Amino acid sequence: MKLYFTLICILLTIIGCKKDSNEVTIDYAYLGGEIINPNTNYIVLSKNEVILDTVKLDGRNRFLYKIDELNEGLYTFRHGGEFQLILLEPKDSLLFRLNTLDFDESLVYSGNGDKKNNYFINEYLQSEQEEKYIVKLCQLDGITFQKRVDSLNASKVTALENFSNKYDPSSLFLKIAKANIDYSFFSSKEVYPFVHYGKNKAAILKSLPEDFYNYRKAIDYNDGFLSNHHNYNKFLRYNLSNLTLKTHDKHDNNACFDRNSLCYNLDRLKLIDSLITNPKVKDDLLYHFAMGYLSKNKNEESNNALLKSFLGKSESEKGKELMVRYTNSVNSLKEGVKLPQINVVSYNEDVLKISALIDSPTVLSFWSHTYYKHFKESHYKLKELKAKYPEVKFIVINIDNYGLEKSKRLLEGHGFNKTNEFKFKNPEEALDIFAVYPMTKTVLVDKNKKITNSNTNIFSTHFEEQLLGLINK
Repeated sequence: MKLYFTLICILLTIIGCKKDSNEVTIDYAYLGGEIINPNTNYIVLSKNEVILDTVKLDGRNRFLYKIDELNEGLYTFRHGGEFQLILLEPKDSLLFRLNTLDFDESLVYSGNGDKKNNYFINEYLQSEQEEKYIVKLCQLDGITFQKRVDSLNASKVTALENFSNKYDPSSLFLKIAKANIDYSFFSSKEVYPFVHYGKNKAAILKSLPEDFYNYRKAIDYNDGFLSNHHNYNKFLRYNLSNLTLKTHDKHDNNACFDRNSLCYNLDRLKLIDSLITNPKVKDDLLYHFAMGYLSKNKNEESNNALLKSFLGKSESEKGKELMVRYTNSVNSLKEGVKLPQINVVSYNEDVLKISALIDSPTVLSFWSHTYYKHFKESHYKLKELKAKYPEVKFIVINIDNYGLEKSKRLLEGHGFNKTNEFKFKNPEEALDIFAVYPMTKTVLVDKNKKITNSNTNIFSTHFEEQLLGLINK
């Protein structure tokens, strides 16, 4: 197996470097790999959220794919609900190897283009660990916190300089790598007042050193190049939420900040509208925050007020349509109403009304192949809850528009019992009616088929308390 990949690496490197006597411009790249314990027999390759191709694995779970007319930059490959980014430039002949049981941690690149992509995956794994550390640092006072994160940032800058001196990477790599470092650093500072234990967020902001947010002067809020960049978008979400604190505090003197208040969320949409002109960046942020508010709020009047604000600011007709449908669904799923009449399909291919399954206190939860980690973690959590609360029925529904076999194989492959596991008969219609967003959404239904909680979360610290309330109802 190692010999096979060594030969392929050599071949691809030769192909990638070869030019004819007329020095023809090379505008293609090769991507290949091997997937251990594959969840499907293909990977999906995309760029800027546009799917380019579905590439099948061969009998040895390997593939080799040529990208013609390469548009250099970040590409995404997806497999079995997991994904990762890769940087592809002309002449690259990149191979990767991964094990789906430990997707990111097992991912290793070889071939032409391996150094920069191994740099990025290592940085990604480091950032995952660092986020937990940042949360702990946020409990420190502002001056001490700033010293710690400045030190972390300086070590990253030094590591990039050392990499650059050793491998002389392209300007494109350096642009992306620097953006990763900068916006990760900026995000850690923007999140500080929200994670810090104090409840008076305005007072926390006033206590920070004067130069704490100096970098804001150079921020481009309309960077089209970074509009699909995770670190940039994460920064914008934290930054705009933070900036809204000042605006919100001017007309709300409540020292106990409530990020779910209608007033604060309307202020944030207004700030986005005034500050951002790039249509994609603006619409993505408006959609993200509007959906976040609506998914947690159960007051119809407040929902309609936020929807009105969103519709007046968004330029995306598709986004507007989706938001109207989602708001109508959320408003219709009121506590005390009967559960909607939706058809589900069992893994024995029986079609049933979901209400016919309910004759006791019931928990409805959902999953998708797209969110593989949630699929695993939620099923382990549900197994624990089923053992603890035998008087409750737990109905789990796959929301994907796939056939039964794909979901069945995934459940069986992980050893999960298929009892009370179903798929929606008509996923598109059902997703509208149940307003399934985010994927952690859980619905509680009493023995009379009436909704008692239209939006909770099995991972919430309050969930078992809500469950006991349902049982004793």
